[in-house]
Amino acid sequence: MLAKERILSINVSRGEHPEFVNSIIELGRKKKSSYVCVANVHMLVEAHWSGSFQRVVNEADIATPDGMPLAKSFKTLYGIEQDRVDGMSLLPLLLSSAVEEKLEVYFYGSSSDIIEHTKAFIEREYPSLNVVGMYSPPFRYLTEAEEAAVIDRIANSGSNIVFVALGCPKQEQWMAEMKGRIPAVMVGIGGALPVLIGLQKRAPQWMQKNSLEWFFRLLQEPRRLFKRYLITNTTFLYLLFKEKIKTGKLDYGLAGQKAGKPSGDSDGY
Repeated sequence: MLAKERILSINVSRGEHPEFVNSIIELGRKKKSSYVCVANVHMLVEAHWSGSFQRVVNEADIATPDGMPLAKSFKTLYGIEQDRVDGMSLLPLLLSSAVEEKLEVYFYGSSSDIIEHTKAFIEREYPSLNVVGMYSPPFRYLTEAEEAAVIDRIANSGSNIVFVALGCPKQEQWMAEMKGRIPAVMVGIGGALPVLIGLQKRAPQWMQKNSLEWFFRLLQEPRRLFKRYLITNTTFLYLLFKEKIKTGKLDYGLAGQKAGKPSGDSDGY
């Protein structure tokens, strides 16, 4: 499994982009009950504020550095060059790999409208993909009977990979609860699905490379994202500055002799 480094409040996996794809596919091939968090600044700050959510993220089998700030934090804190492994690029690679490996996939979450668009998109772009189920749960807490029925449906579907689109932090909490109950690797894809199927546009490459994808999303959904970005981005910068001061005093940073080695926790915005 990929090693992890502590990035402020969460443990984030490190490695080259293809290693993440291969590791997730291997979990799916083995039908290991496991989950993958696609970690960005929002998730990191949520984990900073909530100890229970921090445990959810840190117990993930893999936590990809989704946001460019997290990828760059490896360099800032440990002197490690790290690829950004974002959900929007990871999702199509996993779908293509699932086709090649003949793995079965399940989509859980999102709205019924997006699920319908996803069906049409998959039929058009991935006709050989074996989709064994798609389900959009109601926007309320499920009853115990409903939850049990959902678990049975997914567990008995034969799926190797379950793509979970409930949004952060709900999807991460759901995957953690399902570990040991659903024999598949669960991947939290968040807002990557609407982008994949063409309902939302992605930021141009120059904005992605310069850590500005969050700003592009803000322009698309200002009313929903303004407060979140104002709080989370500011909190992240404060935490990173505070950690850099701390690690600089401990000589554990860019020039430290420990740079590049796994930390003690190695077990788009």
